[in-house]
Amino acid sequence: MGRHPKILQRILSGQADANIRFDELVQLLIRLGFSLRVRGDHHILFRTDMPEILNVQPKGSMAKPYQVKQIRNLILKYHLGVADDE
Repeated sequence: MGRHPKILQRILSGQADANIRFDELVQLLIRLGFSLRVRGDHHILFRTDMPEILNVQPKGSMAKPYQVKQIRNLILKYHLGVADDE
């Protein structure tokens, strides 16, 4: 549990989009309530209370910066993780 708030903080800061590990990003999304389905290297994440579906792929062991930005926008739009920080 100790590293999830740090990863969330790094994503929300917007200064480390190219330095987010893919596996940490997926684990954070699962902790934020997303369900995961994997098809090849496509990781499809969804929540029943959100119309958006995330389709993310790794670039080596890292997350793609533009996908980190999309995830940041969803976290901010739906106020995800706010209760975890309090």
